[in-house]
Amino acid sequence: MLPDVLRARFRKAVEPVARFLSRTPLTPNLLTLIGFLLNVGVGILLALGHIRLGGALVLAAGLFDTLDGALARTTQQTSKFGALLDSSLDRFSEAVLLLGLLVYYTRRYAFEEIILIYVVIVGSVMVSYVRARAEGLGLKCEVGLLPRPERVMILAVGLMISQVTIFALSIDATRIALWVLAFFANVTAVQRIVYVWQETSKEKDPKGGITAPTKVKSPQAKEEKSTRGKHRPRPSWSD
Repeated sequence: MLPDVLRARFRKAVEPVARFLSRTPLTPNLLTLIGFLLNVGVGILLALGHIRLGGALVLAAGLFDTLDGALARTTQQTSKFGALLDSSLDRFSEAVLLLGLLVYYTRRYAFEEIILIYVVIVGSVMVSYVRARAEGLGLKCEVGLLPRPERVMILAVGLMISQVTIFALSIDATRIALWVLAFFANVTAVQRIVYVWQETSKEKDPKGGITAPTKVKSPQAKEEKSTRGKHRPRPSWSD
């Protein structure tokens, strides 16, 4: 998991770009849509076998996941629908990239990679689902080794390196990346389940049962309550 300091520095680095974009007709939701369409194009390239180019473009398309949120904060155009659209298209973007790889490996009859991609998809879905379900219970659930930004970077690096030969030994970096994603994405989902179990276990009643979790009001929720009509900030590049 990327350190919070590194995340903060990256967000600060894109602020000048967001300020520049604020002087254009572009809106945060439009940036979100553009980022998704770029990922669709990358998925097609991967399906056609352009692995290294696809890996580089994965990182380029991933920048939009940060820029849309930064633009929303800069222009004060944050909205609940924008947050929902951003999160939803993030899931679709990840799925379309893996679909492109699935088509590529299916054409090559690569059974191992096909199974790995399926496991990666399951892990990615569960990471997002557990967090969403936990937040529905009033728990902030951002723990885990491999949230979406890390998964995107690992996939991109694996694709860009692709096949490499070291001391006459051929190494398939994409396959290694898929193994890492397949394992740690599901580990992250389990980590979040365990975290929610630990948090809810602290709320046992005197009879030994477990009380319903008390919803935790985030700073955004408090601000929303005090300023009706305003919208909370949208998340960026996260599960």
